[in-house]
Amino acid sequence: MNAYGCKKSTGFKLSVATLAIMNVTAVVSLRGLPAEAVYGPSSAFYYLFAAIVFLIPTSLVAAELAAMFADKQGGVFRWVGEAYGARTGFLAIWLQWIESTIWYPTVLTFGAVSIAFIGLNQHADMILASNKIFTLVVVLAIYWLATFISLKGLGWVGKISKWGGMIGTIIPAGLLILLGIVYIASGGHNQMDMSQGFFPDLTKFDNLVLASSIFLFYAGMEMMGIHVMDVNNPSKNYPKAIIIGSLVTVCIFVLGTFSLGFIIPAKDISLTQSLLIGFDNYFKYLHMSWASPIIAIALMFGVLAGVLTWVAGPSKGIFAVGKAGYLPPFFQKANKNGVQRNILLIQGGVVTLLALLFVVMPSVQSFYQILSQLTVLLYLIMYMLMFSAAIVLRYKMKDLARPFRLGKGNGLMWLLGCMGFCGALLAFILSFIPPSQISTGSNTVWFSVLVIGCIVVVGAPFLIYAARKPSWRNPQAQFEPFHWEQAAQTPANIAAANAAGTNAAGTNAAAKPADGRK
Repeated sequence: MNAYGCKKSTGFKLSVATLAIMNVTAVVSLRGLPAEAVYGPSSAFYYLFAAIVFLIPTSLVAAELAAMFADKQGGVFRWVGEAYGARTGFLAIWLQWIESTIWYPTVLTFGAVSIAFIGLNQHADMILASNKIFTLVVVLAIYWLATFISLKGLGWVGKISKWGGMIGTIIPAGLLILLGIVYIASGGHNQMDMSQGFFPDLTKFDNLVLASSIFLFYAGMEMMGIHVMDVNNPSKNYPKAIIIGSLVTVCIFVLGTFSLGFIIPAKDISLTQSLLIGFDNYFKYLHMSWASPIIAIALMFGVLAGVLTWVAGPSKGIFAVGKAGYLPPFFQKANKNGVQRNILLIQGGVVTLLALLFVVMPSVQSFYQILSQLTVLLYLIMYMLMFSAAIVLRYKMKDLARPFRLGKGNGLMWLLGCMGFCGALLAFILSFIPPSQISTGSNTVWFSVLVIGCIVVVGAPFLIYAARKPSWRNPQAQFEPFHWEQAAQTPANIAAANAAGTNAAGTNAAAKPADGRK
């Protein structure tokens, strides 16, 4: 079993090139490019900065953690739980799951815009893309389609995700960059303000909030850590694949963002529509307007594939943890295909409720931006827990075998762990600042949604953890105990508990560790 409870492959090894491509596919998404295009040339600075202080540390730290617990379930729940206890570990896996749940309406809004641009009249397409009712209907239709496909099992999900990632992300990304090169090389007018320069004005804090969201562009790389032992000579080849994959990812983001900036003035950029408008403008320039509907359909298919990947991922992780006694039995129900049915249905209810908030927000774009920032905040909390846990485990479990280890001593782990933690903390703080480039309605609404959203979401797992009962544990669950639970179950401790007649209390302690790690 790998860190996420899936059976590990045996014999077959991934090449460096294959793993690098997998990293690119897992991370690259085109929907966020307009958010950075407003910065002009300085967007390259943000991409590179986030890659150095977040993407690479995330990839390498997660690789060591995944290799340490390659044969144990839990993923980030295991990693954080071993360092800080089950309660904090449950918070980490909860945040990973709920963040993706809140994220769905934002990525699906992009899917709705893609469908709106299937027509050949750009003006009419833009009006339809801004229509709240249309967006709401499409968001719910795509999401529930993805949910029903997920309920069919991993076979369906794998096939659609594979082809969707290629057709809806990799090919359009390459095409967008190629169009930008052809446009500039053939004498097209560059709409990007090149006077801004590579280095941004860091004194304007209100201009940094969109840049902080770039960290979420790179989110998900911790999932790739499960493949660290699937390459030959992982201590050498895994970092090589990470560096190659990171460089390709940064190139796609930088060149794709520049391509949008070349064709659309910064003042006209819309977070939800500009990617499609950019393709439309390039195709008109090249007298290929017939291609616009094709690229819109491809991007929509890519959205469906991306949602499918995430619907089947974090929900499966919290499903495995729930069966170990951390969620009520209702959330542990699976269908005949072994898919986490009730969790997916509850998740769908939350997504539906969030989508209905379209009617109270001043615009689709403002709703998109606020929800995007909330997902950034929640995911960054999880990352801060992960980075700090990796450092703590160097001392708490210093004798545990590390098939993939960052450096011989602890220096490199401290460097990458602190770099990732501080980068995530910086982005977390900046995410509370309303962006000056985008109308998000009232600042009161902005702060209220973010602050209250964080408090509610972070507080919920602690309430669930406090309410758990021994009966919640599924007797068929094969969830290995934490190292500190095993230490507590020494023969001397068991004998002392029996002598005191506290067998019942000892049973309860297995469900609620009494060593302060609640």
